[in-house]
Amino acid sequence: MSYYRYRQPDYFPPVIKNLILINALVYTAQLVLDKQFAITQKLMLYPLMPEKLKKLLTENGFLSANETFLPYQLATHMFAHAPPPFIFHIMFNMLTLWMFGRVLENVWGSQRFLIFYFLCGLGAAALHLTIQYLRCEQLLHALEQHNINDVKKYMGAVAPALGASGAIMGVFAAFAYLFPNTELFIMFIPFPVKAKWAMLGLAALDLFGGLSGSTGDNIAHFAHLGGALTGFLLVLYWNKTNRRMFY
Repeated sequence: MSYYRYRQPDYFPPVIKNLILINALVYTAQLVLDKQFAITQKLMLYPLMPEKLKKLLTENGFLSANETFLPYQLATHMFAHAPPPFIFHIMFNMLTLWMFGRVLENVWGSQRFLIFYFLCGLGAAALHLTIQYLRCEQLLHALEQHNINDVKKYMGAVAPALGASGAIMGVFAAFAYLFPNTELFIMFIPFPVKAKWAMLGLAALDLFGGLSGSTGDNIAHFAHLGGALTGFLLVLYWNKTNRRMFY
């Protein structure tokens, strides 16, 4: 006789709860201590760039000595968000994390979900830094050639990044892979959209935004794509090696 024990899904599982709490506490620290301790500046992910470009920008006042990549930023940037008036940055990220992350944590368990989340964040940072470095090389070339148009085009390459969006895109990619036909109601779209099409649509928008090279939207498109790609590859690999955990 087989035995089956039903376990009710946790509405607010522990990893999701603690991730949201940590993000909220860091955001509060940004609000209260930023002017005195420059919290946001210390937590952001700064781009890797050629030393020649870094020296040139520093000498001309476009970059300070503190605005440099440090390894710890690979983790800390995932818990910092844009300060006011951009409060919707953290609100939207945390809502999305709760909506889709709690499902994955209930399916996988807390330990596996936590590992997955951080790997997606690191994957997002890796692709973002790679693209930024390539664009920094293009910026350096434009500066050396005194090409003002290209300087304006690639100046966004030296901008730092912050936010949990990359890791959360990985969470959504995994959700769309495991539950592709789940219908979602998305703002401004008057009909339900299946998760698989919503994920593909978001990825297409980020790819277009990233390739267009626009610096005005302040969105790290390739970080989103890096997180989504990491999440997809992880869940694809786990699905093949541990069929009992997946559908």
